[in-house]
This record gives sequence, C-alpha cells and structure tokens, in this order.
Amino acid sequence: MAEKLNSMRLLEQHKIPYEVFEYDGSEFHDAGEVAEMLGFPPHHVYKTLVVEPDGGGKPLLALLASNRHLDLKRLAAAAGEKKVRMAAHKDAEAQTGLKVGGISPLALTQKNWKVFIDQPATQLQHITLSAGQRGYQIRLPVIALIGLVKARIAEFGVDQE
Repeated sequence: MAEKLNSMRLLEQHKIPYEVFEYDGSEFHDAGEVAEMLGFPPHHVYKTLVVEPDGGGKPLLALLASNRHLDLKRLAAAAGEKKVRMAAHKDAEAQTGLKVGGISPLALTQKNWKVFIDQPATQLQHITLSAGQRGYQIRLPVIALIGLVKARIAEFGVDQE
C-alpha cells in the first residue's frame, strides 16, 4: 500500500488493531462483490449507506452487512426521524467527499454524523468495512468500531432472500 489513509491513522491514534485488505477499486463494487473478491463471508463485510432525513438536516450513516437490505422505516424509528431516504450516489459523494464504494464512518468522524450499526454486528468479533477509499477494506474489532464512531446499535437490516 502506497499511503496511509486517514482511517488508518485514526485507528492507530486510538491504538485499535486493524488489518487492511486491498482489491481492485478501479470501478465501483458493492459490499457483496467485495466480500466475494476477498473471500470473506458476506455477513462479515459491512457497507456504509448514506441516509438523509426527509425533513433535512445532517445525513446519517447506516452500517449494514453486505447480505442484508436496509429497512428505512426501522432506521427512521431508531434515528427518531419521521422518514428517511437513501441518498443518491452523487449526493452521497458530494456530502461525504468520498466515492461510493469507499464511504467509511472512519473517514467521516469529523462530520459528527449519527452512525447506526445493524444489531447482528454485535454477534461478531470483527467486521470489515471500507477504509475510506475504493480498493481498501479494514478489518477491526466491532466493539472498538462502535466506541470510536459512537455508533448506535439498532436492528434495521433485513436478510436478503
């Protein structure tokens, strides 16, 4: 790896152990494809979704296993919002400054957005998520991630059929 990403510096600052995995990030791959490319179980690879409250205000980040779908109603309830919607790719990129496929809560801590993590993550020791740039995934302890990004735990994912 040529350079250290801010997400890695943040983890080192907080003395959180992590592993980096590289894949071909030249084009967008969803979390399921990334799991397959890296040979990881889909429920261990998490995607970061940018979700907007209908009434405006700061976006939310929803961390969800690659094999689950986002239930917007459940997330809205967990966030105390009437209604939320997925941000369009171009809006997510404009708001985060990151490319879709490389959006990571670890790269966005300075924005102080609310971060929600799907409840099944708490059953795992480690999860893998974007390092903040396409082509890089970081595997780290779930408990450390939750503490670092002040993630709220809620069940808002639905298993894919």
